[in-house]
Amino acid sequence: MKSILIFLVFFLLLACTQMQPKSSTNQSAVNKFTVEGKSVTVYTTADSTNYRLSYTEKLQFRPLEGTSEREIYVFADPSKTFQTILGIGGALTDAAAETFAKLPEVSQKELLQAYYDPDKGIGYTLARTNINSCDFSSGSYTYVDEGDKELKTFNVEHDRQFKIPLIRKAIDASGGKLTLFASPWSPPAFMKNNKDMLHGGKLKPEFYQPWALYYTKFIKSYEKEGIPVWGITIQNEPMATQTWESCIYTAENERDFLKNYLGPTMEKEGLGSKKIIVWDHNRDLIVQRALAIFNDPEASKYAWGMGFHWYEDWAGGLQMYSNVGMVHTTWPDKNLLFTEGCRGPFNTSRYYAWDLGESYGRSMINDFNNWTVGWTDWNILLDEEGGPNHVGNFCFAPVHADTKTGELIYTNSYFYIGHFSKFIRPEAKRIMTSSSRSQLLTTGFINKDGKVAVVVMNQNNIKITYHLCIGLQAVEIASLPHSIQTLIIE
Repeated sequence: MKSILIFLVFFLLLACTQMQPKSSTNQSAVNKFTVEGKSVTVYTTADSTNYRLSYTEKLQFRPLEGTSEREIYVFADPSKTFQTILGIGGALTDAAAETFAKLPEVSQKELLQAYYDPDKGIGYTLARTNINSCDFSSGSYTYVDEGDKELKTFNVEHDRQFKIPLIRKAIDASGGKLTLFASPWSPPAFMKNNKDMLHGGKLKPEFYQPWALYYTKFIKSYEKEGIPVWGITIQNEPMATQTWESCIYTAENERDFLKNYLGPTMEKEGLGSKKIIVWDHNRDLIVQRALAIFNDPEASKYAWGMGFHWYEDWAGGLQMYSNVGMVHTTWPDKNLLFTEGCRGPFNTSRYYAWDLGESYGRSMINDFNNWTVGWTDWNILLDEEGGPNHVGNFCFAPVHADTKTGELIYTNSYFYIGHFSKFIRPEAKRIMTSSSRSQLLTTGFINKDGKVAVVVMNQNNIKITYHLCIGLQAVEIASLPHSIQTLIIE
């Protein structure tokens, strides 16, 4: 009887251990992280100053002598961790590649270093590119001859002039550590019911299988060019009828295409390890699309996660961040990836408008705090007109090029993104952070090397002094008006 009781106790202890929820807390970090002997290095970008990702001060932790309602605090706990970061980066479009090709070699090298060097630049590690043409192409094109239902003429010759060379150089500049995914804006016109790559339309049912095979041919062709493709999205903005390349998929259309055609075809073609991302549209309808696809086991098994954009309500200035968090809460095994965002319309008088950068900082903080694992800006480079773009849909990029002089123009967006991408590296984990006042937005991460990066953003017209607190230790920091800071704890 005694041995039976001992066995039962052992069994219950083992069961309790195994039944513990998969906590987001990294227990090793709990045991190891301490601020004793550590300092805080502050990097700042601020309006009406020369600070642009600039080192501004180094501080030592001191004992926290209580808290006060009159003081402002940012609390961080690196022992409480959440999602693992895939990467941060931008899109390598036809427009970016065509503009890049017009630059002198010295400016090309500057751009590649500015984006992909983690020490001298902002260390991009994630990239998106287009399958077939998009609005940010000089004209519409596909990889097959019109009417080629069997895809016998498939080739990526078009991309060898500009896009493939740029992607190769970006991969090299990143040290071979660039995660690339690809998105189509439209199937070829003959596959659609409106017989047009532009203006919406839908994929005709008889072309579901050829179109599924099209993705695999693209991936294999790019990999023959020495460009690894990590994953694909099914369709850019599947609910938007645009004047440029577009194609409509209802939630049911996308679900059925994924489970009956794209998913099985990727596996059959030996590409089952590639990631498939659904939705790739705004935060507004993200939950409805998740309900349709993730609640269907046969479709869901092929979906790595859900991509989203930020264009749901620019007029009202209200982004629907909580919808992103709701998807994670409901389907915690699925990943969330920001796949596109930009500001427009383009106007050279607004190159240095501070709100361009702040829109990035605000979105990135909120998206990461709602379980996003990666964040992808739109075009990494555009010309002095906000293009090229074959339908006049001109917009801003973090960096513009004056193709007449070869000069690179850095908007504030570049620096705001850099406060994340430079210091938050792949495989970092988000940590618990919280501000005691709504005037300060904050998020934080712990990198694999143990360095902690806490981002603090001040969108207000006033200087705010706050205390960064970890446990019973704190440092006092001043946040300048309209500024963003990255605090490195090591």
